[in-house]
Amino acid sequence: MRQAVLIAVAIAVLLLLAAAGLLRLASDTESGAPTLTAGTALAEPIPLAEFQLEDQAGHAFGRRDLEGEWSLLFAGFTHCPDACPATLALLARLQARLHADGHPLRVVFLSVDPERDTPEQLARYAGYFGERILAATGERNEIDALAKSLGLAYVRVPGSGEHYSYDHSTAVVLIDPAARLAGYFRPPLDLDAIEQDLRRL
Repeated sequence: MRQAVLIAVAIAVLLLLAAAGLLRLASDTESGAPTLTAGTALAEPIPLAEFQLEDQAGHAFGRRDLEGEWSLLFAGFTHCPDACPATLALLARLQARLHADGHPLRVVFLSVDPERDTPEQLARYAGYFGERILAATGERNEIDALAKSLGLAYVRVPGSGEHYSYDHSTAVVLIDPAARLAGYFRPPLDLDAIEQDLRRL
């Protein structure tokens, strides 16, 4: 009798777990968005606007260059004293971990300061964080077009001469292999949690 009760309880627990799993699957399917631990995924990824920038090697960089693999993009400027170097250092470590296991990840640094951030300056700056970091900037209207389609904001803070600064969004943008905005990771950024999310994707 006791064994029959235990079996019935075990079956009930299994049915509850299965139902919970189905509900979660149904929820994910209905929303169209995967569940991320460290970030927010969009239910429907948004195609990026066309843009034309220049990377640190002087090569053209546009929307099609974001196709083919997952990308993380962070916008800032090379004279940034804190958020930019800290975020790029974390993204470089994340990229190295994934590449070591055969999981390519493109990391893009979008400079919103084309007046100071020439290709040569971007090459020096990106080089501090590793050879795989791609840095790009361009004409103001092209930067604006990309930033707008990514939901990123920035504003120039006046200063004397070249001693100006920028206030800018500090979110890391997730772009899928079809060059669509797929989600965001907002500070504080957790390296291990983001890595787990990307491995699931």
